Amino acid sequence: MRTSSNPAFRNLPGGQGGGYATFDRQGGMMGGGAAYADARASQVGYGRAGAGERPLTVDDVVTKTAITAGVALVAGILTAVSGAYALALPAFIVGFVVSLIVIFKQSSNRFLVLTYSAAMGVALGGIAGLINNAYPGIAFQALVGTAGVFVGMLVVYKTGAVRVTPKFTKWLMGAMVGVVVLMLANLVGNLFGFDLGLRGGNPTLSIIFSLVVIGVAAFSLLLDFDMADQAIRAGAPAKFAWYIAFGLMTTLVWLYIEILRLLSYLRQD
Repeated sequence: MRTSSNPAFRNLPGGQGGGYATFDRQGGMMGGGAAYADARASQVGYGRAGAGERPLTVDDVVTKTAITAGVALVAGILTAVSGAYALALPAFIVGFVVSLIVIFKQSSNRFLVLTYSAAMGVALGGIAGLINNAYPGIAFQALVGTAGVFVGMLVVYKTGAVRVTPKFTKWLMGAMVGVVVLMLANLVGNLFGFDLGLRGGNPTLSIIFSLVVIGVAAFSLLLDFDMADQAIRAGAPAKFAWYIAFGLMTTLVWLYIEILRLLSYLRQD
């Protein structure tokens, strides 16, 4: 089983078969290998749907992801329109704490997932609102950009234009580690009065670095789609869709912030 760059998807049930429609670019119904899926799902702590439980389908994932994204969008718009920008920091803290609970407990609790979505919506709404005051229209542009990247990467995954292979996964994980190391180095450098220029110090370098980060986040969506597909094929319970939706939201939040940052660089005089 491949691992994902998204911490929420590191231990999803995976396997072959399961007999349900999935995100798989091969299309159609997947059959055979149910015994393997049973064994693989039990290894990671999420068994297949039991008696009286409906197995996970792609419709469950799409619906729950749409709900979580919708909650974040509404919360963000209300925060930005009301001018309650001061709520951004406490909301981000709440969202971060809830995300840790969901990830470490691997919880499919819809209340926790929707709480995370609402909190991050408020946080992003506050941040975007402040930046939008300086650069009118930038918040909506970042939203459109994020939606475009999401749809584009879903098409890329379904068509098989980029295959999610173990080699691809290792490459992406390495790229993510490199990005995080550079971010931390830039942060530490700023604390000691040495700016690496990755976050505004050097306009050209900042734009290039932001594009790289957006690329890594975008390709991370491919791994997220693949891990969700494995969960569906493994026959996980339908309620697990909430956990998958949470994992996708974490990547979308990261993507939106980085696109917003890039647009702000491009709008600077």
